[in-house]
Amino acid sequence: MPNRLSEELSPYLLQHQNNPVDWYPWGEEAFEKARDENKPVFLSIGYATCHWCHVMEHESFEDNEVATLLNEVFVAVKVDREERPDIDQVYMTYCQLSTGHGGWPLTIIMTPDKEPFFAGTYIPKYSRHGRVGMMDLIPRVQGIWDSRRQEVLDSAKQNTEILNKASEWTVDTSVPGKAVLDHAFRQLSENFDDLHGGFGTAPKFPSPHQLLFLIDHYQATGESSALEMVKKTLQKMRLGGMFDHVGFGFHRYSTDAQWLLPHFEKMLYDQAMIALAAIETYYVTTDSIYKEIADRIFDYVFRDMTAPEGAFYSAEDADSEGVEGKFYVWSESEIEALLPADEASLVKSHYNFEQRGNFVD
Repeated sequence: MPNRLSEELSPYLLQHQNNPVDWYPWGEEAFEKARDENKPVFLSIGYATCHWCHVMEHESFEDNEVATLLNEVFVAVKVDREERPDIDQVYMTYCQLSTGHGGWPLTIIMTPDKEPFFAGTYIPKYSRHGRVGMMDLIPRVQGIWDSRRQEVLDSAKQNTEILNKASEWTVDTSVPGKAVLDHAFRQLSENFDDLHGGFGTAPKFPSPHQLLFLIDHYQATGESSALEMVKKTLQKMRLGGMFDHVGFGFHRYSTDAQWLLPHFEKMLYDQAMIALAAIETYYVTTDSIYKEIADRIFDYVFRDMTAPEGAFYSAEDADSEGVEGKFYVWSESEIEALLPADEASLVKSHYNFEQRGNFVD
């Protein structure tokens, strides 16, 4: 039987309408129930195309064993970050301050007064690899809530005070001086992957804002290495698995350092920013490869990410038929069935097809 989320408009909330979890949408009804029953609130934030949100739903929120525990110990609340970015920003800030990282699904446990005392992202059903699982976490929280509640409330209040102070931070609106810009350039240079392009190791994100900074730095200073970092990064991304060579557009990030195996979700804002970086690079270099990158992005966006009414879709799911990336990967036998033998041989050679696949999942 559908839960309360069946009456919502959000695609993400509607995905959870048949969960055995007694979900509430964000609203006073949920927090009144938590106060009346002296229960903590389990807040789960995600969005419709989030792969790990799907994984956590399948492992835990569709699972009767986990749902029974959740319903017994908590008042459970679901939030779509695309519908309520204001709520997401508050609790993501808490997650980043308390754990040093963030992401979705965002898992927050809080008091009935909306004051958080636990933060995490994806949580599996069972504990593994040092990551606590739902079957261990829920009884642990229940025990602490029942036996040390005042400590929990005091801690949650302190966390809220820290959040309030964080929201009061002011941004320096003055133009950064040359020393600041030079320091930023040195940091990017030290973190640059000379072999594969991009910055850091795996997972590797496209980070087009950094590329745009480097283009500006090159134009302002004539520092050729700044432009070379941009060119190598865009070329390596375009040639690797981050780029959809059939349908065009870029996937969200690479799970490895060489841009081979992507996380297959596609985000509208990534397309916009990478296209901007490619256009700026074309403007500076007049090399048509960067124009082609932007053109292919726009081909994809106008074909697949534009609604009939003219608005843009925010993201495209990584999953199809319950499998991440299934829509995008090809087997050697599929290529051989679709193409004449000589063309199939060329494609297999060019894209490094192997009988057992060319990546380890």
